[in-house]
Amino acid sequence: MRNTTGHHHGHGADPHGEHGKMAPDHTGHDQHEGHSPKMFRDKFWLSLALTIPVVFWAAHIQMIFGYTAPEFPGSAWISPILATAVFLYGGLVFLKGAWRELRERLPGMMTLISLAISVAFIFSWVVQLGLIKADAIWWELASLVTIMLLGHWIEMRSITQAQGALQELAKLLPDTAIRVTDQGEEEIPVSELNEGDLVLVRPGESVPADGVIRKGESDLNEAMITGESRPVKKKEGDEVIAATINGEGSLRIEVTGTGENTKLSGIMRLVADAQTSK
Repeated sequence: MRNTTGHHHGHGADPHGEHGKMAPDHTGHDQHEGHSPKMFRDKFWLSLALTIPVVFWAAHIQMIFGYTAPEFPGSAWISPILATAVFLYGGLVFLKGAWRELRERLPGMMTLISLAISVAFIFSWVVQLGLIKADAIWWELASLVTIMLLGHWIEMRSITQAQGALQELAKLLPDTAIRVTDQGEEEIPVSELNEGDLVLVRPGESVPADGVIRKGESDLNEAMITGESRPVKKKEGDEVIAATINGEGSLRIEVTGTGENTKLSGIMRLVADAQTSK
């Protein structure tokens, strides 16, 4: 199964990955392109370390909590210097994301964040240089960047976990199936199954495709697909789902869905679409 770790979207899906298994493919525009949980984690912790002094020396925070930060030569430049470092180090990822969004004429979250931190950065430096009389918003700037990094770190962790779930789902399908024909039984790759084929599923084996039981009965473990903790009793005429595990009985199943037409593939598409959607 192919994955991209990355922040926008197009789906040129190949219905089958390695060994003929369904494999969602995100080769197009991806808003998380080049992003990873580790990158956001590292940026968050360093930005947080730089933000703490900025907040501590902020006049507004001192007034709220009733304390006075130490003053020494150059202390007035602690906030602008450290907040600028946070903006350039932590905020750069948002600025790059905004540039991609605007270039593709798809403004979104990155554009909004970049607009906020850029306005705060420019305004604060204008105030710091004495061009206008107002209060600089260094601590707000640094805090916003740090909080956004935390949010995107959490988001990327969720996306990575979803990708891991997709990989585990893809592993549920067997590589081969036993097809029953007039000439007997033959073992073939799952990717060669067609609707209407009759397949044999022995005890303990995974169901290779969606289908209907034509002969036999057994208990099937569907927990990995439906979440049902107990095996489900199946008999002739009942539908079965690809990747579920057969119990002690032997089943002959008529294939009704293969490749992208299986319920498993539908679940994988939903997860893939959810992790890359806005």
